[in-house]
Amino acid sequence: MRPFDIEAIRADFPILQQQVKGKPLVYLDNAATTQKPQAVMDALQRYYSTINSNVHRGAHTLSDLATREFEAARETVQRFINAPSSNEIIWTRGTTESINLVAHSYGRAFLKPGDDILISAMEHHSNIVPWQLVAQQTGANLKVIPVTANAELDMDAFDALLSANTKLVSVVHVSNALGTINPVQTIVEKAHNVGALVLLDGAQATPHWSVDVQELGCDFYAFSGHKVYGPTGIGVLWGKAELLEKMQPYQAGGEMIEKVSFDGTTFNALPYKFEAGTPNIGGAIGLAAAIDYLNQFDRQQLANHEQALLDATLERAAADPAINLIGRATHKAGVFSFLLEGAHPHDLGTLLDQQGVAVRTGHHCAMPIMDQFAIPGTVRASFAFYNTLDEVDRFFAALEKSKTFLL
Repeated sequence: MRPFDIEAIRADFPILQQQVKGKPLVYLDNAATTQKPQAVMDALQRYYSTINSNVHRGAHTLSDLATREFEAARETVQRFINAPSSNEIIWTRGTTESINLVAHSYGRAFLKPGDDILISAMEHHSNIVPWQLVAQQTGANLKVIPVTANAELDMDAFDALLSANTKLVSVVHVSNALGTINPVQTIVEKAHNVGALVLLDGAQATPHWSVDVQELGCDFYAFSGHKVYGPTGIGVLWGKAELLEKMQPYQAGGEMIEKVSFDGTTFNALPYKFEAGTPNIGGAIGLAAAIDYLNQFDRQQLANHEQALLDATLERAAADPAINLIGRATHKAGVFSFLLEGAHPHDLGTLLDQQGVAVRTGHHCAMPIMDQFAIPGTVRASFAFYNTLDEVDRFFAALEKSKTFLL
């Protein structure tokens, strides 16, 4: 294992060395996208500079080399989430497409009138709207697990919603808007007890700790490369092979076929039947490089550092009566969502940016939970393992200066 040396780690991320508005960058927008280590950029440059070629179909050296790296990346992801087989790893554009794939290929095919789909009130829009469409198209019922005032799932209400009619539960592993870590293993166990399948949105979990899909026991797991220090435009859907085998392709075209004729078409084997067209080869190779980078470290040590950053932030915030923390779950990942009394989130975000502090403002693609708390949105500071306690201090110093303009 590589030792945890924060200065050496920060040196691996070139973007962190720059200034914004004449101030050293304090990047606290990691829940939206993480920065990329040099190793990822090197992998992308090497691919495009030396072996750029389409995969699987070529009969030449570059295509063979590209195919090997592309499929090796799939195996890297398999190990990353401890999937039973690399054939269960489906490349997508990100978590959004992964959820849509399940919604359309499984939901539209197997759900029927009277069936129940359960999601939670804290979901990202990408885990709400696809199920709304599927419910409209199939006659299934979309039911919502309530969220408590502390921003935790109401598990008693979840128990009451579960029934023999429940066919699928799709919930977020970690809330992007609140930082809440949901009790997903309990959810999976209870859902399976009534015969329901479970899809977990892992976009905000995989950056923070090791995920083991076999230990979780879920049926589908989705995450995005750019949230886990990899490139944008690449994502993963893992699904149990027996389910993926039953599902029809989400998109059609090249690569996902076995044989095409005007009398009919047969589909390719897993995982290729869900990967129509030329894939994001460089993105897959870049994601593998990001995973290899993470695997140098003790992931628990990285998680402990992120928790220390969050704890320091929450302690500082608790001492300021002007800060209203949104999301008080007992178990939280590195997300600090808040409102400053008397200030609009966007105005505060703009003033922080003037001081080199990058945060996100708005509803964070989670409008229903914002409506529940009767707020227009929040200011969200979110942490990665390359952030420092000094940056927490600079964040609060910038916040204090911003108050002089707003309050």
